[in-house]
Amino acid sequence: MNYLHQEIELDAEDVVEVTLDHPANVQLLSAHEFEQYQQGKPFRYAGGYFRESPARISAPYPGRWHVVVDLGGGAGSVRASLRILPDTTVSG
Repeated sequence: MNYLHQEIELDAEDVVEVTLDHPANVQLLSAHEFEQYQQGKPFRYAGGYFRESPARISAPYPGRWHVVVDLGGGAGSVRASLRILPDTTVSG
């Protein structure tokens, strides 16, 4: 299984922005779910298949996260870059 992977630290509501050169799956996974993914077992994630770039996914809660970009088993390759956009909502 070919995929791009990066482990990151996020605060709640931070947004992961992934710029893609082709449509691809962009998934935000917890450590446990990433292990499931690597083992080919069922897993849960935030994100999905993005036809348009950039892909933006909000962190459901603070912690260490795994960002995975893949083509869902399709042929080819994808290039991606990642940046974190802090939560900009104002509470008051």
